[in-house]
Amino acid sequence: MIIDDIKNIRKYSNIPLEAAQFLETLTSDMLAGHYKLSASAYVNVDEYETKTVENCKFEAHKKYIDIQMLIEGEEELDIIPVEGLKVSEQYDGERDIMFFETPEKAPDKIQLKPYKFVLIYPEEAHRPQMNSGSESKKVKKAVAKILA
Repeated sequence: MIIDDIKNIRKYSNIPLEAAQFLETLTSDMLAGHYKLSASAYVNVDEYETKTVENCKFEAHKKYIDIQMLIEGEEELDIIPVEGLKVSEQYDGERDIMFFETPEKAPDKIQLKPYKFVLIYPEEAHRPQMNSGSESKKVKKAVAKILA
């Protein structure tokens, strides 16, 4: 896991230049959608309302590294190592996703705010889209997917 401000994204050599450049140029005017950057990287821009922790699931990916960055709004994200987690939904290779039961061990909590990104490796489960505080908030978020 790496957490940093977008202005520092080029410091990380494992982040492809095309992904860094795309994320650096995002503004609130960017339309939601799927943006293919290369054969090994793409970005999904989504708009949604954050949810209560009870309505969010831990997930992990095997093929792709995530870079999650808010463009607008605020949300909380939990991260915990995959090792030792109990699978609730088996890995779907087509969607590159699997889900886990909520662990007994407390996860690391991250407050995502605009233009702060978190890089999440396949060995890390994450629970995105959670309310930051007690109320749901509208967010616009970019999730870059980089082939691991």
